[in-house]
Amino acid sequence: MPHDHAHHDAGPGRMDPGEARKITSRATTLSVLVASTLVITKLAAWIASGSVALLASLADSALDLAASITTFLAVRYAAAPADDDHRYGHGKAEAFASFLQALFIALSAVLLLREAWLHAIDPRPVLNGGWAIAVMVLSIILTAGLVWAQTKAVQQTGSVAVSGDRAHYVADLASNFAVIAGIGAAAFLSIPVADPIIGAGVALWLAWSAIEVGRGALTHLLDQELPDRERRRIIEIAEDDPRVIDVHQVRTRAAGPLIHIQMHMDLDAKLTLEAAHEIVVAAEKRLLERYPAADILIHADPHGKAEPHGLDFFRSENDAETAKDT
Repeated sequence: MPHDHAHHDAGPGRMDPGEARKITSRATTLSVLVASTLVITKLAAWIASGSVALLASLADSALDLAASITTFLAVRYAAAPADDDHRYGHGKAEAFASFLQALFIALSAVLLLREAWLHAIDPRPVLNGGWAIAVMVLSIILTAGLVWAQTKAVQQTGSVAVSGDRAHYVADLASNFAVIAGIGAAAFLSIPVADPIIGAGVALWLAWSAIEVGRGALTHLLDQELPDRERRRIIEIAEDDPRVIDVHQVRTRAAGPLIHIQMHMDLDAKLTLEAAHEIVVAAEKRLLERYPAADILIHADPHGKAEPHGLDFFRSENDAETAKDT
């Protein structure tokens, strides 16, 4: 999925997991229903017309259905609370589902390029073009409605799985218009080669979508940090207490609807353990107001007396510079 922050106003961690699950569940259920409807109607239209462009769209919808079912299951699993075997929760299931979507889309692109090539060297007439176009118009209407619903869900939850699902349905919208052009040119303008050319164009579009969706999924699977804007906001919230001297070694990562935040907090070395604990808990509460679905771990350091600790392997260059300054 493209890393599009404009579509992540809420972002991972900004919503209660239970509410996020309801929203993503509705979006994924709608996705499965729309994909199922499109597969049935396009299959019937392809049998009647023989259009390779329509076959391209049918193959895409069939893989959309497989991806939508995967997403349907993944968002429910990802929203399940942590258990004894998964202490960090199950949020990465969403990213895994999104990566599978990228593989589905890539496979679709390869198969469609092959079919387009075969029809380009041996063009075939398109039959029942009017019916085929009518099916594609229906596809555009249903897909546009689905994309609207998915966009709302992503804005509210920041779900990477729904965002990945949305990415290839957006690509479908553009490809559906291209398919109509190919069918029209082949069926009504006697330009049969236009059909496989359009089919190949759709395949290349799908390949690009696969790259974008896969790239977005990998950012979650590889524990990429939250965007700089979010990290700065987290540090500002944590330091919004005159008793907090400094916050450093901040680590963040997203896992589906959840985020994980870790940091070290410098406090007056003369504070009692109870007083230090009170400051840390207050910081956690401030962060949870902003990120209700966050798992937060704050380590208190005595300012000026803290010994280096933790494995250097997990320190970033910024952490190293901070350690030198202190």
